[in-house]
Amino acid sequence: MSVSKGVALITGAGQGIGRAVALRLAADGFDVAVNDIASNKEKLEAVVQELKAKGRRAHYVVADVSKETEVEGMVSEVVKELGSLEVMVANAGICTMKSIFDSSAADFDRTISVNLRGTFLCYKYAGKQMVAQGRGGRIIGACSGSGKTGAPMLGAYVSSKFGIRGLTQVAAQEFGPHGITVNAYAPGPVKTQMWDDLEVVIGGPPGALEPQLAGMAALRKVAVPDDIAMLASFFASPDAHLITGQCINIDAGREYN
Repeated sequence: MSVSKGVALITGAGQGIGRAVALRLAADGFDVAVNDIASNKEKLEAVVQELKAKGRRAHYVVADVSKETEVEGMVSEVVKELGSLEVMVANAGICTMKSIFDSSAADFDRTISVNLRGTFLCYKYAGKQMVAQGRGGRIIGACSGSGKTGAPMLGAYVSSKFGIRGLTQVAAQEFGPHGITVNAYAPGPVKTQMWDDLEVVIGGPPGALEPQLAGMAALRKVAVPDDIAMLASFFASPDAHLITGQCINIDAGREYN
């Protein structure tokens, strides 16, 4: 086993982008803790085995990121089990497609609770741990192209992702004096379980969604989870030490700043 670069914690890591980020950071030399909700426990266990196969220490924590006591406990458990926390990736998120007219307040609150409140809590407790350690750190959030341009049928999701952009800018300013950078990745469409769910909601012939969405991007492509993991890897690397408060598009050319 090579010398560890530190400990990274990734939420929503049972599948999709979170899993890809966990595996990439392990390949980069980090020991890795992964989190997801109870229904994804078996997937977390499988990810841990993949991480250990890469020669890294690994641990999983079942927790709901929308609940403050569980996020605080998650960070404490990771530090207890793996010794420290150098990188936090607040990746967990959910998405439902409904018009504003058809959405209940409960629908809206659930999305905001997981996506935005969960990111806030991860930033808060990871930041506090990093400040206590006194060595700086890297905090990474999951925004979206939908956090830069709104889209119909995604009122709650778009609201949560716009909020993550603002929260990332504020955290970068507050945490910066402690040597902590705070950035977010902003994917366009990514081929994950959320993609599969979207295909079901939209309907139409199987496989028709990909060429349609690819045609909206300059490179005529859609992303896979490993593409997003590459950007998270960069944010966590020494090369990104002067980048903070940013929300970087990784979408084959759909959104422009």
